[in-house]
Amino acid sequence: MKKAGKQVLMMGNEAIARGLIENGCSMATAYPGTPASEILAAVADTGKQLDARMHIQWAVNEKVAFEIAYAGCQAGLRTAVSMKQVGLNVASDPLMSAAYMGTAGGFVIISADDPGPHSSQTEQDSRMMAMMAKIPVLDPDSPRQAKEMVSIAYRLSETFNTPVMLRPTTRVCHSRQDVRPGTIRPLEVKPDFKKDPSRWAATPKFRYQLHLALEEKLARIADHKATDPIWQNPKANGRRAVVSSGVATAYTVEAIKALQLWRDLPFYQVRQPFPLHTAFIRHLLETYDDVLVLEETTAIIEMQLADRSRIKGKINGVVPRVGELLPETITALLAAFAGVSTQIPSLAQAPGRRPTLCAGCPHRASFYAIKRAAPRGIYTSDIGCYTLGLNLKAVDTVLCMGAAISQAAGFYHAYKHEEKRPDIVATIGDSTFFHAGVPALIDAVNQNVRMVLVILDNRTTAMTGSQPTPATGKSATGETLVKVDMETLVKGCGVNFLEIGDPYDTNGFIAMVKAAVAYSRSDGPAVVIARHPCIIDLARQGKTADPIEVMVTGDCDGCGFCHQHFECPGLVAVDDGQRTAVDALVCNGCGVCLDVCPKGAIQRA
Repeated sequence: MKKAGKQVLMMGNEAIARGLIENGCSMATAYPGTPASEILAAVADTGKQLDARMHIQWAVNEKVAFEIAYAGCQAGLRTAVSMKQVGLNVASDPLMSAAYMGTAGGFVIISADDPGPHSSQTEQDSRMMAMMAKIPVLDPDSPRQAKEMVSIAYRLSETFNTPVMLRPTTRVCHSRQDVRPGTIRPLEVKPDFKKDPSRWAATPKFRYQLHLALEEKLARIADHKATDPIWQNPKANGRRAVVSSGVATAYTVEAIKALQLWRDLPFYQVRQPFPLHTAFIRHLLETYDDVLVLEETTAIIEMQLADRSRIKGKINGVVPRVGELLPETITALLAAFAGVSTQIPSLAQAPGRRPTLCAGCPHRASFYAIKRAAPRGIYTSDIGCYTLGLNLKAVDTVLCMGAAISQAAGFYHAYKHEEKRPDIVATIGDSTFFHAGVPALIDAVNQNVRMVLVILDNRTTAMTGSQPTPATGKSATGETLVKVDMETLVKGCGVNFLEIGDPYDTNGFIAMVKAAVAYSRSDGPAVVIARHPCIIDLARQGKTADPIEVMVTGDCDGCGFCHQHFECPGLVAVDDGQRTAVDALVCNGCGVCLDVCPKGAIQRA
């Protein structure tokens, strides 16, 4: 057994990973997504350092990751699955069913929320999903507490034979705090799956009984002392109280002290927002005239407090319903609630720079080719770095993982009886294609949808930190795996037109996409794989190619074509926009811009 050590500065996701290893997690699975991506990466790194005997896997999507980890807990092991909040949507089907069937070993579902949102298409609250699934959820306020809650979650899961959700948010996942590494729990449990079809393969009749048992289980969890709310300042007196959960707790502690209300305003931290403890609800309603509830992002705690007339929060509009609860927001809310005056400094923010694809990104070249090949087309796209094709006017729709193909099909069906049907080009990343694109492509082939699919294959999951894809042939811990051949998979979906090209070959790739567009107009779906490695991933591996030095000649008249249609950060407007120059500190020497300027002003140096 490995002993505890000195405090270490840890990111929240690293602290969660450490908590999993310390508490005997035998199997950790995930699909990458900010703000959760570093959890499994840290499990892999820390597990390797500590020689932990674990199965650690980046799965093809969140549903698969969930089902693998859940099977491990059915065999009696402690397991965990991690994802971001929109990934939980993908895993919602097994989540709802697993709640009914329960667990044999401890099972922790880590769903990292993104209030704001900072890097997500929604700021949805995973605690709502926990309520719908009828499983308990724990809400940490810091990296240190997130690690502690892993242990609480496993004990809660094994006590009540239920999945337990741990719900950190971006500010917990990506903040850093001194955390003391604990003792490593040895993996003494052996897998022992006990067959019980009435539970593990329950038919609707048995599911009704499982639902009854689940409701009884929730009532007992609502009285579980180990997850009781914490009264942070028990010496405080008054008829008003504050209740918070998650990272809002850390801000509230600081704000109450700064306002000198620590002895006057009772303050409670809810660690388990659902199910909210029955005795705690009774205590609040019997003791206080007014209660201010501070939580991100939905009114989960509020909804469980019966007497709404005394509750101040999101439902009655006292607390903002959208966005993060930042420290200055919480300070203002507390001051107003307590009837004290305070000055909240206005935080001037520098204007942000528009996000853009990296200099030399192969996606930029792909989008440029698509625009040239189908200049008046409809461009559906997906979730990834390539969403920034918006800037190039080569992305018209972004819905969710895999929707680029399905929406392309929808637009085709909407226009197919029109005399002039627009060309339709969908773009999807390689990881996203494996995640959710394959079923949609099969459907498009089956329906003979006349569209072009460009798979942007940069050989990695770039946006979330260069995690491997099924085509990479590497595991989360660097071990060699069987590679899934993308071309064979596309052909297996029934596609008859398939071409593979390097978008750095600008003219050749434009011709390839034009051929695909021509084919799609009469013969059905065409697929082009745009294959070039991510330049950031190559740099990390020390495999950068010899750069091509470029210059802008005196033929440049400042027309702006290169900025509007290519938008490479290595090309900058100078002399008040009268001409373009190359920023040598940013340019990576890909040379693609040599084919972009209509006047031929960009040339080799």
